Amino acid sequence: MQRTIKLAIGISAVLAALAGSPIRAQSAQDKSTQDKSAQQKRAADKYSLKSPSGIAFADFKGYEDWAVVSSARTDEVLKVIVANPIMIKAYKAGVPGNGQPFPDGSKIAKLQWKPKRSTEAPFVVDVPDVFSQAFVIEKDSKRFAQSGGWGYALFNYDAPSDTFSVDPSGVSDCGHACHSAVKNKDYIFHPYQKR
Repeated sequence: MQRTIKLAIGISAVLAALAGSPIRAQSAQDKSTQDKSAQQKRAADKYSLKSPSGIAFADFKGYEDWAVVSSARTDEVLKVIVANPIMIKAYKAGVPGNGQPFPDGSKIAKLQWKPKRSTEAPFVVDVPDVFSQAFVIEKDSKRFAQSGGWGYALFNYDAPSDTFSVDPSGVSDCGHACHSAVKNKDYIFHPYQKR
C-alpha cells in the first residue's frame, strides 16, 4: 500500500512538472510577445510625432540604419551624424564642396548621447551612455523656402519611459539661425568624412 502511494505521488509529481513546463514556456512566450508589442507601440508613437515646423518623425523612419557622415563631441554630448541615401549620394558626388546644393529629399539626423567614461577600455575613452535627442533636418526647397530650403526639428528621448517627444521649444539647440553660419555649405556643418 505504501509503495502504491509513493508511486502515485511520484507519478503525480512528474505529471505536474510536465504540465507546468508548457505553461511556463507559454508564459515566457506571452511575455516576449507582450515586450515586442510594447516596443512596436513605442515605435509607432515615435513615428506619430510632428514638430511645430511640420516635420514628422515618420519622415525619418529607418534613420537608425543610415550611413554615418561624421561625429562630434561637446563636453556634455556625443553626436553621430547620419544621412539618408539621397544625401549620401550627393556627398559622394562632391556636394556641397562642388558648389552644388543638396537635392530635395536629403535628410540628415544628429543623434545625441550623454557620454560616460568606459570602465572596460584599457585607456581613457568616453562612450555613449544614455540616448538623449534626435535633431533632424530635411531638405524641401518649397516647404522651407524661408530657411534656405531646410526644415529643422528636435525630438527628445526619455530613457525611463523609452519614449520620444517633440522638443517644446521647437529647436532648442540649433536651427536655421545656427546653420546660417554655413550658408556657403548649403547650411550643413558636417562634411562627409573620408573613410
